[in-house]
Amino acid sequence: MVGASLVAAPQVATAAEPSSAVVVSPLTIRPGETFTVTQTVHNSQAFTITGGKAGLYGKELSLPTIVELVSCPGAFACDVLGTSVRGGVGEVAGGESRTVVFTFRLKDDAPVGQFTLQHQFIGENYAFEILDGPVITIAPPLPAATDLAVSLNATARGLLTSRITYTITVRNDGPADATGVRLTGAYPAGLVFASSSGCTRVAGTRTVTCDVPALATGATATRSFSADAALLSLGSLVATAERTQSTPDDSNPANDRATRTCTALTGLLVRC
Repeated sequence: MVGASLVAAPQVATAAEPSSAVVVSPLTIRPGETFTVTQTVHNSQAFTITGGKAGLYGKELSLPTIVELVSCPGAFACDVLGTSVRGGVGEVAGGESRTVVFTFRLKDDAPVGQFTLQHQFIGENYAFEILDGPVITIAPPLPAATDLAVSLNATARGLLTSRITYTITVRNDGPADATGVRLTGAYPAGLVFASSSGCTRVAGTRTVTCDVPALATGATATRSFSADAALLSLGSLVATAERTQSTPDDSNPANDRATRTCTALTGLLVRC
């Protein structure tokens, strides 16, 4: 055929497999949390690497000073050597790879900031270059939190009038101690404020505020107030109590509020 020619297909270059590769999850961690580093080492040499180890370092700081090793499946043994954490993978023939999954716990005193995770494939007879991995962010610890649970009880007694005494109980379920706890109680229309213990009536309202300066984890505190039924009081009398202030923040607001219902059969007869 005249004018026909053969054109060679372009060759596509294949990237060489790196001697070490890492995947970190998550990349942002807080003191006390755990994270994983999946490290795959590859022998690109024609000879066998003996005594092979997957090695990890911190570029800007010493990795062993900020982490505790939890586990390292894929390695027959793991240890700390100087500024590195290493997982033994044994003999690795040319062209073969090994994978180690390190799980670390970030120490409670780890400094806030960022560091570059470095990694390396090391053998007794040959060591590959140290490679830079991803940047890991150490975030500040989460602020302390506590769980305050509020309950409300009511008892009624009557002579010439029916008096209801409300008792507010607050319990600290932790994990942190609480300070500056304020409880707010509200009594229904048809009742007249009588007295209180540890609470202050808010003028012009049917509410009282009850302060607890400090409440340790596992501790409880009670505050109470009383109100009298009017002669024409009838039907359901619903009172409430709730946490309206505390330090640190309450982690479970679902149990911060309680209600209690009493029933006025007459102004002189109330049942709770």
